Amino acid sequence: MKVKLKIGDKDIIAKINDSAAAKDFISLLPLTLPVEDFGGREKICYLPRKLSTKGAPSGCDPDVGDVTYYAPWGNLAIFYKDYGYSNGLIALGKIESGIEALNVSGNVKMTIEIVK
Repeated sequence: MKVKLKIGDKDIIAKINDSAAAKDFISLLPLTLPVEDFGGREKICYLPRKLSTKGAPSGCDPDVGDVTYYAPWGNLAIFYKDYGYSNGLIALGKIESGIEALNVSGNVKMTIEIVK
């Protein structure tokens, strides 16, 4: 399954995996959420509820373009810079195109919807 993340007039396309957390994320769509920069390496936004973590590994080592869920805080985290292993981080998918749309400063709104 693919999703489109829209920031301003720019689109990001991401392929979402088949995990329980990813399926739960998809069930929330469409969403429009405020997005903020975190640590100069990722954009984060808080989902309306926590996602299922059933069967999820204890953490992951995200790469540039990874779409993840940080279970302890209940937020989506989209990485535009590499980062090391983090407990509680669950991979949801990978950006296929448009990652440059994350190159914005300050807080912005992002709309996330399923690509049909």
